[in-house]
Amino acid sequence: MASSMVTSSQSPTPPRPNLAFRRLRGQRSPAEFAAAVRRAAREIGESVSCDARYVGRVEAGEIRCPNYAYERVFLHMFPGRTLSDLGFASRASVRGRRGRPTSETQGTYEPYDTQDTQDPDETYDDYEESDVLRRAFMTGGGVTVAAASLGPIGLALDAAPAGRPVRRAGTGEAGALEEAVRRIRLLDDRHGADGLYQRAAAPLRAAYALLDAGATRQTTADRLHSGAGELAISVGWLAHDSGRFDDARSHYAEALATARVTGDDALEAHAFCNTAFLARDAGRPREAVRAAQAAQRVARPLGSARLMSLLALREAGGWAGLADRTGCEQALVRAQAYFERGHSDADPEWMSFYGEAELEGLEAQCWSTLGDWRRAARHARRAADLQDPHFTRNIALYTAELADDLARGGHPDEGAAAGLRVLELLGEVQSSRIQTMLAATARVLLPHRRASGVSAFLERHASTPRSA
Repeated sequence: MASSMVTSSQSPTPPRPNLAFRRLRGQRSPAEFAAAVRRAAREIGESVSCDARYVGRVEAGEIRCPNYAYERVFLHMFPGRTLSDLGFASRASVRGRRGRPTSETQGTYEPYDTQDTQDPDETYDDYEESDVLRRAFMTGGGVTVAAASLGPIGLALDAAPAGRPVRRAGTGEAGALEEAVRRIRLLDDRHGADGLYQRAAAPLRAAYALLDAGATRQTTADRLHSGAGELAISVGWLAHDSGRFDDARSHYAEALATARVTGDDALEAHAFCNTAFLARDAGRPREAVRAAQAAQRVARPLGSARLMSLLALREAGGWAGLADRTGCEQALVRAQAYFERGHSDADPEWMSFYGEAELEGLEAQCWSTLGDWRRAARHARRAADLQDPHFTRNIALYTAELADDLARGGHPDEGAAAGLRVLELLGEVQSSRIQTMLAATARVLLPHRRASGVSAFLERHASTPRSA
């Protein structure tokens, strides 16, 4: 009997599929349903990074209860229904109310253990039910969030100073890592990088320490490697957008090495994509072209036309930096052709920012680099008009691009008006990139201070504090 009990506790039953949720999806593909979830979230002011993989995990029963943000979105999508109607377990049962341990078991539970003493034959992936993470993001400002987002990983590493070996990572740590990446991206979309970067380095170190500690299963190890690589890219982007190019290059290289060690083509393509973008901004256009072309070679078998479109735009930016108009135009044509193929289930989750607005914005940057201010302004204006309001940083970025293009194209009054709109957004957005663009625009407008609105822009810009 004792042997039977031990076997039962060590061999949890597999999760039960959520058939009710699958019925609600109907004829839509997981990617289509995920897009509907994101739209519903925007309708009620929520931000979720739902993708086909998340939908699949819900339907497979791996996510027994959604976090609070997803709960509000699902109840908005299906009014009159409860979480139980949607096939989810109650929040209390998923959390697992633990009794005080007996003397035999005291100290055996880790802070983020996924055991549930109410049902010893069942486990759950606790990161989707991580209201600890949720509260960290809801109560903290942009400056504090990045560090808070990897709280569970920090706790997992606390054992080391006490002389005990670091606990091997499980699905809870892998999930917390993936959620941290999503949250950092969402905060960057809204507020820009300057307030986040300094706090993101420590969680990244903790993520790589988890890799050294090992994982309980190979599937978990794969998720940890992918999550750590994506986190390195996210931290690299925070460095990139805040003007720390050397730091960004180091983080992107770290992500690329992680991808190659594990044979993760999707992560490798992402790392090359950002490396190309950084090289363009750092004044190394030939490297930008080479990195973008390498990314396309890796990404082609992945089957995402939207990813190939973005990578073609990265290549176009490099050609523009080399003043190769023909090469740039050819890459832009490929980018548009791939974009028109539409979304697919193969699109990476991190590409949620890439829509028609980003396509227009990146094309505007190409024409601006080539000195075609009229075409650049036209595309920048379309980018700002098309951008989803959630992406506050990008609205500010595209409008700053528009202001500069108009100023350089002989329309100082319109340029100043666009610049003032950007200054209004700087209360929400902290981005050295945008501030640098505005400073350049102000220098262009100085000789035109008598033009309508220019003096007001210059005075407002001069009085606006810069990020540290």
